[in-house]
Amino acid sequence: MNMTEPVPDTRHDAVALDRRDRVRALYAEADTAIAALGPVCALSGRCCRFHEADHTLFLSALEVDLLLADAPPPVRPLDSGATCPWQDAAGRCHARQGRPLGCRVYFCDPGYLPRAPDLSETVIARLKTIADETGFPWEYAPLHHHLSQAVEDRRFPLLAGPHPPSAHAPQTPAPSPLSSPLWLTEARADPFSS
Repeated sequence: MNMTEPVPDTRHDAVALDRRDRVRALYAEADTAIAALGPVCALSGRCCRFHEADHTLFLSALEVDLLLADAPPPVRPLDSGATCPWQDAAGRCHARQGRPLGCRVYFCDPGYLPRAPDLSETVIARLKTIADETGFPWEYAPLHHHLSQAVEDRRFPLLAGPHPPSAHAPQTPAPSPLSSPLWLTEARADPFSS
């Protein structure tokens, strides 16, 4: 799949429902593995203010499919990549159920950060397997690339009316996806194996 080809809208077909159930089950396994590692969340909300945290949230088309199916409408306008549209003014996430792997595995806890790449790479490989087995496009790209495409395809609701600027939105462009990669690409040990 090239970067301009839209992801099919399959919100209600049986294959899509089964595929999403497989991703949800994998996310539940990942959540359990993450909890076992014991990262501490200070509830600062910085992780969802991508520009402020100097990172870009990457996810696959498979993950955005689940996110758009499970998340409620966004609580803020879609910007150029500086913030998450599901983070409210108090810093709370409104897409907790369908949030992608990057949101699940990322914590600001310095004691946990070195452990996140192993888990992330393992789950990404398993997500890729689900995509391959179900014939779903992989397209690993920044969140806002996927959401902009979903807007064009009318799969992502935009907020109506005037939008006040976000308190956290920067006046400068978001960082390049290569400025602070969240996940390493080398092979890692599988934290799910016994």
